[in-house]
Amino acid sequence: MPYFTYIARSPEGKKVTGSEEAKNKDELASRLQAKDLIVINVQQESSKVKSTGSSESKIESKFKHRHSRITSHDTVLFCRQLATLLGAGVTILQSLKVISKQVSSQKLDNVLSTISEDMEKGLSLHEAMARHPNVFSDLWVNLVESGEASGNLAVVLGRLANYLERNAEFQRKIISSLIYPMILLLVALGALFFLTIKIVPTFAQLFEGFNITLPFITRALIFTSNFIRRFSLLIILITVISAFLFRQYISKSKEARKKFEMFLFKLPIFGEFFRALVVERFSSGMATLVESGVPILYALEISERSVGNLIVAEIIHKVKDDVRGGKSLSRPLERSGFFEPMVVQMVAIGEEIGELSPMLKRINQFYQQYADTFLVRFTSMFEPLMLIFIGLLIGIMVIGMFLPIFQITQIK
Repeated sequence: MPYFTYIARSPEGKKVTGSEEAKNKDELASRLQAKDLIVINVQQESSKVKSTGSSESKIESKFKHRHSRITSHDTVLFCRQLATLLGAGVTILQSLKVISKQVSSQKLDNVLSTISEDMEKGLSLHEAMARHPNVFSDLWVNLVESGEASGNLAVVLGRLANYLERNAEFQRKIISSLIYPMILLLVALGALFFLTIKIVPTFAQLFEGFNITLPFITRALIFTSNFIRRFSLLIILITVISAFLFRQYISKSKEARKKFEMFLFKLPIFGEFFRALVVERFSSGMATLVESGVPILYALEISERSVGNLIVAEIIHKVKDDVRGGKSLSRPLERSGFFEPMVVQMVAIGEEIGELSPMLKRINQFYQQYADTFLVRFTSMFEPLMLIFIGLLIGIMVIGMFLPIFQITQIK
């Protein structure tokens, strides 16, 4: 039987190398995994092995790179594939090479190649991933580290894949729900813009030939039409520049960003929706981290960096300090005033019965359903409101254009 050299990691994270005799790579990998080792790579010592005999070389790339950037779909698919391959007993390096041949993203292919090279030099998977913070977030790195330490990397990656898939599906629902209202709004604005710059000037030229005093509403429409026709490009340019400068301002100034976030939370009707989105994201990430065995303090620290909201991040930081001081998680959540009593009570019950992760999942499901219901109601209400708004504007334009015609007919 041939000899194989291997690189593995112990449950404590120590690098283990050696050489053993086995029928094939899979047999040796299974043998090492039975010893609670995380197999990174297995290579046959003999240099006479034909490339066609390698299971890796038999897998040919059937996919060409279709884009250069890395999308959320790429990372979700990568996580699911890696979890599946590791669960089937394939080594980490073999899994990365197999996945690298099938990814649609050129950039992700390059990242996976770099990770493979780093691991061959002795780095663990989470250490190699940490070198690419733009691709793998703190949540990724810490969950992978937890999986490597516990020896359940495939299981942890499966949970991470479920988390990423749920988030991606939730985001798709939100975007899909908002597409129709946005299209309706753009069509309405386009129609009004056409009427303003084409129809109103035609009537204005007609009224110039008559010696009459135009009604106020007609004069206002003609003035608006002339103003838009003359300064439309300037208006668009100012709007784009203002939006860009505002985005830069709130992205670089923490105080400005917190004021903007507070403004969103205090909006009528929509404020509760934005609050629900933040709580949904926090509960989803915490549930995945706690379920994967990450200590509560470490999970709070990761959530603080990944929640995506400065106000809530500060609340989580205070919660983390209280928990470090020996207090329960529910008490500081209640004291923050941001989380609803239902959330606080479910967290308290989860702590008491030792089922914190399932309770956080239920909170996450509740807020996802709330957001779905809100979007359905918003979409159903937006259409008639928009039609009424457009009808009023068109009615005002029609009245403004036909009032002078009525005056002309009454003169004779």
